[in-house]
Amino acid sequence: MPQKDQEIALLRDELEMLMGERQALLRVAGASAVMIASMDSKRLPVGAIESADLVATTINDLSEETLQDALAAVNAEIEEDSKAA
Repeated sequence: MPQKDQEIALLRDELEMLMGERQALLRVAGASAVMIASMDSKRLPVGAIESADLVATTINDLSEETLQDALAAVNAEIEEDSKAA
């Protein structure tokens, strides 16, 4: 059984490492989402437009749950658009 215990310990360590990396990636995604949402695309340098579009597209491809987790990781929220009357 010592080998099984060692395998379990290795899997636990790997899982903890992956969860830590997930949290780091959620912070990156959340910060990127906040940055993109607050950005005025008309004022971007031409060289940054393609990169900003890639970031925005990638963020838009996230599931709603993952996006909410990412925003929570940086203490941000999605602001609902106000309805025009």
